[in-house]
Amino acid sequence: MSHPIGTEPAARRTPLSTEERVRAEANFVPFVAEQLLTNGRFRVTADTSEMVELFQGVARRVGDRLQRPVVSYANGRDIVITFGQAGAAHLSSQGAHSTLE
Repeated sequence: MSHPIGTEPAARRTPLSTEERVRAEANFVPFVAEQLLTNGRFRVTADTSEMVELFQGVARRVGDRLQRPVVSYANGRDIVITFGQAGAAHLSSQGAHSTLE
């Protein structure tokens, strides 16, 4: 298959297996939880519906782990995970500030 000079073929993504998805979600939870506690948010590229769903699952599990409301916002390119309203009120009462743009 030929491609115009100077271009590369688009990368083909193989969907995650059920086992890979479960492992990915479990492995991201501690990292995302730490980022929320440290920075108030976590942002990652999630340009496919599969990645958005994966990180929405991570957000739910982080909320359960921290026992605080956690929300995620996706725009088709990135997903941002941050504390929900009750979490934001808790942060402001401690003098911390959210870094949402």
